[in-house]
Amino acid sequence: MSDFKISAPDDAVRSIPRPLRVGAAASWRILVILGALYVLGQVLTQLYVVVIPVAIALLLSALLAPAVDLLTRVRVPRSLSTGVVLVGGLGIVGGVLTLVINAFIAGFPQLQQQVIASLNGIRDWLATGPLHLRDDQIADYIDQAERWLQENQAALTQGVTSGVLTTAGTFGNFLTGLLLALFTLIFFLYDGRRVWLFVIRIVPSGSRQQIDRAGIRGFTSLVGYVRATALVAVADAVGIWIGLVAVGVPLAVPLSALVFLGGFVPIVGAVASGAVAVLVALVTNGWVAALIVLGVVLAVQQIEGNLLQPLLLGRAVQLHALAVVLAISVGVVVAGIVGALLAVPLVAVLNSAIRSLNADNGNAENGNAAEPEPLPPEPEPEPEEAS
Repeated sequence: MSDFKISAPDDAVRSIPRPLRVGAAASWRILVILGALYVLGQVLTQLYVVVIPVAIALLLSALLAPAVDLLTRVRVPRSLSTGVVLVGGLGIVGGVLTLVINAFIAGFPQLQQQVIASLNGIRDWLATGPLHLRDDQIADYIDQAERWLQENQAALTQGVTSGVLTTAGTFGNFLTGLLLALFTLIFFLYDGRRVWLFVIRIVPSGSRQQIDRAGIRGFTSLVGYVRATALVAVADAVGIWIGLVAVGVPLAVPLSALVFLGGFVPIVGAVASGAVAVLVALVTNGWVAALIVLGVVLAVQQIEGNLLQPLLLGRAVQLHALAVVLAISVGVVVAGIVGALLAVPLVAVLNSAIRSLNADNGNAENGNAAEPEPLPPEPEPEPEEAS
């Protein structure tokens, strides 16, 4: 029986222009990838009660894992290191968030009064100022804005604390997600390396070393991103607070708290929170104060973009501004506020992992690839002390 041979393209195939053949070949591959991503997205959507807590646990582990490793290096048992860092870290994070949210909620009624008074002032200025608008042209809009603020005061003040509950859907789902995130975080901190080695067992052995290296670099980028984002958010809040206090704008603490929370959504959060600060300065202190606050906001953002982020994040985690905005937009469409918070860290991890894989493949093609080293053994469990 003669060997089977794949015949060369016939004349009909060769008659198709090469760009069209290449475009068709690339198109069906893109369709397959998009189809796989769509199916994956549908699965993740159905499992959001599990996916979101695990993602939050991963972010928290990126923030706390360096402290666990530091204690382990000084010969503190890993179980004890995990317990100390977990209790201390969650206490600090929870305390900061509680302080920030309470400051914002406490200052909101005063902010509401200031806005209503400023709306009345703006209405008088529009009627008697250079525009000379009629009262009936602006009264309806001003009254609607006042009624909306008065009717939604309770919803707005409670929205900050109940946003997570709304995202989870029900209190039961929220409680389940909270416990799952805490349980997952414990194992990520205590046994993260073993969990990762177990996951990459599904990869063919020939590619396992590259996947392991890409995963390590991706998690390193996540550690740098979370740490730098928290520091940048603190720096932004302090800078805006100093500017607001210097100008004499009321509600400096709630506005700086809003800037801190917005700092965890890159670019978009900073722009939105800065715009709120400028608006409050405008309606409470006038145009001059608003322009000064605008200058402070722009100066803080320039320091953040040109000094803090390059210094804290480094090249491996830096993303183009367009990529950040698009990632946040897609995250909002797919998963709302939670999607906006998780989109940029996900893109940062994928960016570092893909760059690692491309670098390894490029070295292999150029003949510069080093001999693959065996994967490090799984960490042995700590011996239990005899009672």
